[in-house]
Amino acid sequence: MTAKNVAIELEGGGSVSGLWLRPPTARACLVLAHGAGAGMAHKSMAAIADGLAERDVATLRYQFPYMERGSKRPDPPAIAHAAVRTACTRAAALANTLPLFAGGRSFGGRMTSQAQAAAPLANVRGLVFFAFPLHPAGKPSVSRADHLAKVALPMLFLQGTRDALAELPLLEPTVAALGPRAKLVLAPDADHSFHVPAKSGRTDKEVLATLLDDAAAWMISAANA
Repeated sequence: MTAKNVAIELEGGGSVSGLWLRPPTARACLVLAHGAGAGMAHKSMAAIADGLAERDVATLRYQFPYMERGSKRPDPPAIAHAAVRTACTRAAALANTLPLFAGGRSFGGRMTSQAQAAAPLANVRGLVFFAFPLHPAGKPSVSRADHLAKVALPMLFLQGTRDALAELPLLEPTVAALGPRAKLVLAPDADHSFHVPAKSGRTDKEVLATLLDDAAAWMISAANA
């Protein structure tokens, strides 16, 4: 399957690029935002989108405005949140009757959750986080998760146990405090990029495949709930 280029018109003018990938057997759709340092076409994003397509989940990847401009400085939250909303609206139109979910890698997942906490994203049934950045590396804290209490949707956290941006002693109770609407899936020995050392006996590809199995199954189950 080949992703289709789409334009996503932003409120207030301008547009950002998107990549739409819908398998013939799609049963759900994920609006997938990129991390802070790499855009929607990065190999890690393509691997997630391609892997989900193999598991009957369509994806709309999209650029945040700063990435579209070629800047290295992430957008202020208000601009990022607006891009999330616009992408969700575009995805809903593309997906037609497919159940819609939203989230993304690291920064993209956090911006999506903040947008949802501020005001519900139209038609979105749940949030999926690939390596939620609970805190900056070396600065353990849970303040970045305060807004999650305002998210009433089901949430899936896919995290590596060696993630320097989400230390387990902080992450596990944070997710637990959200109650039954939140689920945490851990990848043993994986870091923030889901990389595992050779001594783990697994490859990065195998780790991602397991996480994608969980993500697809969770979305399809939530869609049928």
